[in-house]
Amino acid sequence: MSAAEGVSTVDAGWAPRRRFSTRFLRSEMGLIARRRRNQAGLAVLAVIPVIIAVVMAATRPAPGSGPPLFTAMLDNGLITVLAGLSIEMSLFLPLAVSILAGDAIAGEASTGTLRYLLTVPAGRVRLLAVKFGGIVAATFAAVGVIALTGAVMGVALFGTGDMVTLSGTTLPFGEALGRVGIAVLYVVMCLVAVAAIGLFVSTLTEQPIGAAVAMLMFIVLSQILGALDDLDWLHPFLITNYWSSWADLLRDPPAWDQMLLGAVSAAVWTAFGLSAAWARLTTKDITS
Repeated sequence: MSAAEGVSTVDAGWAPRRRFSTRFLRSEMGLIARRRRNQAGLAVLAVIPVIIAVVMAATRPAPGSGPPLFTAMLDNGLITVLAGLSIEMSLFLPLAVSILAGDAIAGEASTGTLRYLLTVPAGRVRLLAVKFGGIVAATFAAVGVIALTGAVMGVALFGTGDMVTLSGTTLPFGEALGRVGIAVLYVVMCLVAVAAIGLFVSTLTEQPIGAAVAMLMFIVLSQILGALDDLDWLHPFLITNYWSSWADLLRDPPAWDQMLLGAVSAAVWTAFGLSAAWARLTTKDITS
């Protein structure tokens, strides 16, 4: 066998390895971070805990004259984080995640770039994974900014005294900080489920605003159904049912049962949303 034939044989059996790269994901995260509307939305989310802290510092309500979570803020500034999350989880955070998720696929389709994204060696599954990864990263950033601004303002205005629990006991600052951190991660987990369902809705339309509105209506409907006592059998299956279960962290000892159910619920909704989005995107006829 000649040298040329040997080289030909080696080349025929050799295939280049595909190197794992995060370039696509980093590009998506950068795109989300650079958009002015996302920056403005993040600023709005960050200012709400600041407003809460300033109002509470200015009014100084007497103990028992308001919601326990807000009056407890006067003794420990970390409560500002929890107060901000409790307000923003009712509308602002789900709305922000719904807008991001609704724009993920539908936004690319509406601008005519979805077809071109799929012509590169990315594939539909990788595109879906990158879009979801970008939304999850943005969700972490949004909740993290809320927690950071709330903690800074709360500690600056109210100090780092012992946290009074719903059980009447007190927690030192270090333990209170740990529980607030767990609450923040729990909120992120609940919002990741919203992102997964929103991503699926985004594959159903080419209008990102329509996808965001549909997702927001789904969340509001879930909240309405959750408020009806006659439908208590349905409540465990609603995506919003366990969102406020982090409040059990304010008990001593913490009650974990509802939070564990909430974690399972978030995982199931996330799996369902991603599976449905994968099934839809991999079979969808991309024309734009």
